Amino acid sequence: MSWFLWFSQKHTKRSALKSCQTTGIATAEASVQTRRHADAEVQTEAPVPVGVLPVSRPGSPRLAAFLRRVEAMVIRELNKNWQSHAFDGFEVNWTEQQQTVACLHTLGYPPAQGQGLHVTSVSWNSTGSVVACAYGRLDDGDWSTLKSFVCAWNLDRRGLNPRQPAAVVEVPSAVMCLAFHPTQPSQIAGGLYSGEVLVWDMSRPEDPLLWRTGLTDDTHTDPVYQVVWLPEPRHSHHFRVLSVATDGKVLLWQGAGPGQLQLTEGFALVVQQLPRNTKLKKPQRGETEVGTTAVAFSSFDPSLFILGTEGGFPLKCSLAAEEAALKRMPSSVPLRAPAQFIFSPHGGPIYSVSCSPFHRNLFLSAGTDGHVHLYSMLQAQPLTSLQLSHKYLFAVRWSPVRPLVFAAASGEGEVQLFDLQKSSQKPTVSIKQTQDESPVYCLEFNRHQTQLLAAGDAKGTVKVWLLSTEFTEQGPREAEDLEQLAAEVAI
Repeated sequence: MSWFLWFSQKHTKRSALKSCQTTGIATAEASVQTRRHADAEVQTEAPVPVGVLPVSRPGSPRLAAFLRRVEAMVIRELNKNWQSHAFDGFEVNWTEQQQTVACLHTLGYPPAQGQGLHVTSVSWNSTGSVVACAYGRLDDGDWSTLKSFVCAWNLDRRGLNPRQPAAVVEVPSAVMCLAFHPTQPSQIAGGLYSGEVLVWDMSRPEDPLLWRTGLTDDTHTDPVYQVVWLPEPRHSHHFRVLSVATDGKVLLWQGAGPGQLQLTEGFALVVQQLPRNTKLKKPQRGETEVGTTAVAFSSFDPSLFILGTEGGFPLKCSLAAEEAALKRMPSSVPLRAPAQFIFSPHGGPIYSVSCSPFHRNLFLSAGTDGHVHLYSMLQAQPLTSLQLSHKYLFAVRWSPVRPLVFAAASGEGEVQLFDLQKSSQKPTVSIKQTQDESPVYCLEFNRHQTQLLAAGDAKGTVKVWLLSTEFTEQGPREAEDLEQLAAEVAI
């Protein structure tokens, strides 16, 4: 019995101690926590004296003597550096270094691909966030009645579905070319196989068509192969649409009234009015039209442009030309003859031309002979000729950020990136866009997100390539190297 009493007393004591300990902790911690909060407020006021940090004394005689001694030398060096051109055109890029070229997106529209349609053109909008493509056909056949599409994807949108465009426009004829408006991010112009030119607003899915040329005497009678937005001479914030086609006409259109594109100026090319500075096949009797397949405008002279032709020769032309064209086809405005100079031809039709954004006299051309020609506008013979494909070359584009870099799209399914600073004969990188060597028909650099390049192919696919840093960062002597290249004389 005594052992039981001893155990009970001991157990009771332990229980009391536990209760006492729990109550004490709860009370003490609550009280101390409040006091600490008050102390934090006092701590906030403590850093005030830190503002009175010791500074160098301006009256120090040794410092003043040193500044007087080096002042002339520093000013002389600053003036010398200010006049130096060593880093002209060089831009610091603080973005993360990209070591290789990689495929960022593979885009496509299954209904168009199910019809076997090709991507005939790609274009980036004015913000650089939206890429659009035209669906049509570039092989043999009559595609004038084939239903086609214009599709656009917003690459900055969350939940991007590469197989479902953000906007789709159905078009009653194959779309051969596209061009986004320079400042209106949702407006896009297109040229059709039927010869029509249309402008859509991709932000209006229910009724996207803004303007169209209609089928009138002014409309092209052949497929439209390129459209370009041009600022009006007196109103740089107003734009017109220029179109070129294989009917030999170059036409300027402007929105006039509800839904109507009106012809404001026009040009026509016939063999009989071409300059005679190179050998051409003897023309047939009568007026022989010159089919135009591509156009590129100078970045330095808004009236100067280069035309690519079915005959394989590039033409230097001017919007300021005043000579009347010999062409007698009906037109609501007088047609003029724009050709000023003719360059030595390719071995077949030209599909693409591109003017250098960094030099007023340089441009590239590419065509069915698989060659890229680099021309100076001051001489007929090309400065250099590069064979990049044993099949056709469908597109060539200068880089908007690297003066010596350009890209080409080949009939063998490749996108080739060329850096003339590294090699004048071989591509720096060849990207396999299609595994079965289906042709790549079009490509465009993104002028705002300069690390992006879009290319469209015969499989109905648009691939967005993320370029490596070597293609987006300009070297310190690159502008000088380009100037030296332009000064060479063709033999």
